[in-house]
Amino acid sequence: MMLKEAGKAFLAGTFTIAAFFSAGHAEAAPKKIAGDLAYQHIVELTEEIGPRVAGSENEKKAREYIKKELSNLDVTTEIKPFNYTRRGAEKNSANIIGVKDSPKTEKQIIVGAHYDSVSTGKGADDNASSVGVILETAKALEKRSLPYDIKFIFFGAEEEGLQGSTFYAKNMSKQEIDQTIGMINLDSLLAGDQIYIYGGSGEAGWIRDLALDIAEKRKIPLQTNPGLNPDFPAGTTGDWSDHAPFKNLGITIAYLEATNWEIGAMDGYDQTVKHGGIWHTQNDNLDFLEREFPGRTKEHLNQFTNILTELLTEIKKEAK
Repeated sequence: MMLKEAGKAFLAGTFTIAAFFSAGHAEAAPKKIAGDLAYQHIVELTEEIGPRVAGSENEKKAREYIKKELSNLDVTTEIKPFNYTRRGAEKNSANIIGVKDSPKTEKQIIVGAHYDSVSTGKGADDNASSVGVILETAKALEKRSLPYDIKFIFFGAEEEGLQGSTFYAKNMSKQEIDQTIGMINLDSLLAGDQIYIYGGSGEAGWIRDLALDIAEKRKIPLQTNPGLNPDFPAGTTGDWSDHAPFKNLGITIAYLEATNWEIGAMDGYDQTVKHGGIWHTQNDNLDFLEREFPGRTKEHLNQFTNILTELLTEIKKEAK
């Protein structure tokens, strides 16, 4: 999509979380644009903390920040440490888990993203963006009564081989697997030319399809992989992010991302026409993104926050 067209779609599709959840009330709270809080979290993670390499002191600082933000919400929070071996060295990391409990059911939806980054750049796109969107969504849903638990998981050491998500999935009991309606993964939401959601093939893509329906109604330009690359059929994606360990357990997955499937090798790795890939480069910082793609970061945060927030209120197919 050309930037001019994306701008028109953004103006048509922008709405506020306050407006969405205040429908029907005569006196709405002061309007807050969806994505603004997510942006503040990105600033804290990237400008105040910086690169968050797995096992580093900065990854620990990011973990403490996320835990603190979750503790301000009505969720039960837990840190799950784990060890792994990388290039012959023993390393430590941890997952942060926040549970929004529903007394109505034992079923759950997992919403996840990694909070570590590579050493190059500041990791704004990959993946402070997703942490920010999930934290804002958790706050937006704090007072909502839903017919399922939501488990917000922030994975450590994704950049070193999906370590955090693999550790979590490996330790899921059969009962928890059976009670998991779906896993929604977010990764790299800021830089890409277009916004996407992926899922499984056929009926296994129902969360993706629901999100696309929501986006169409809200005039948000969400799309899915068009299938130009035969290695990745339309609507699907590769197993290179934290959805993969859950998909391997047979859990329905969806995956939100910003990139461009119509350029380069048409595999989603070339995110932008203007600069190619942003992730894992020195360009992965807010200053560069704001300068080279004016308005894109807040536009994407608004779109993804609204989509995720509404999606988590509409997933009812398997909740009963």
